[in-house]
Amino acid sequence: MKWRWKSSLLRRLSWLAGLFTRRPPRPDQAPPQAPRDDPHADLEQTFGYHFAQPDLLQIALTHPSAALAGEPHYERLEFLGDAVLDLAIADLLMRRLPEAKEGTLSKERASIVNGRTLALKALELGLGGKLRLGKGEEKNGGRGKTSILAASFEAVIGAIYCDGGLQAAQRVAEALFVTEFGGPAAERDYKTELQEVSYRRFRAQPTYELLAARGPDHAKRFTTRIRIAGRELGIGEGGSKKQSEQAAARAALHQIEQERQ
Repeated sequence: MKWRWKSSLLRRLSWLAGLFTRRPPRPDQAPPQAPRDDPHADLEQTFGYHFAQPDLLQIALTHPSAALAGEPHYERLEFLGDAVLDLAIADLLMRRLPEAKEGTLSKERASIVNGRTLALKALELGLGGKLRLGKGEEKNGGRGKTSILAASFEAVIGAIYCDGGLQAAQRVAEALFVTEFGGPAAERDYKTELQEVSYRRFRAQPTYELLAARGPDHAKRFTTRIRIAGRELGIGEGGSKKQSEQAAARAALHQIEQERQ
């Protein structure tokens, strides 16, 4: 039953890709590596994928508010990328957790393929700074909005699928999310919340500084400080760098809330 479902989803993905004017190359055809003036070369390096059709990446980074009449934007690629990510993460989970039941697999996938997680991943990759936004969306802090960041991330995955096929998209998704398994699906994401708040209130991005890493390897404690627009707003501690950053973000959110009262 699961293989029939996967085959059906593959056919749907092929049909969705056909909505775009260019067909993806066959898996045995490597994308050409001809030199070109590429303003997004650093982003390609971060994702670990080089576009043969750079206009697809440009579309994936274009918010509807920045598109002129008739100009393509990221919504169609977002639609495609959402389906590609679902399949890629489901396939990876099936291989990494061969004994897991359907409920566990669904929970693990939900902890990865959701707006907050994708937005946070987009921030880590520097995707927000590459977006094309309209003046109104830019003024309203669009680069820090969870919905826009998550949508643009899905759009880039959809663009990779259209440019290089399913294998390329799966390879990128696996490289980006292979270390994300095991986290609680409903855990509050303070870093993404702080990102949104900082753009709305300060028009600036939080910076995280590791202050200390103490203790033996099996029981290390990390301390992280957050600054926004030059101000120190929070310090947090945790058993990993990621946990200390979340704790610092939580402290910063509390401080900002106190200042508003």
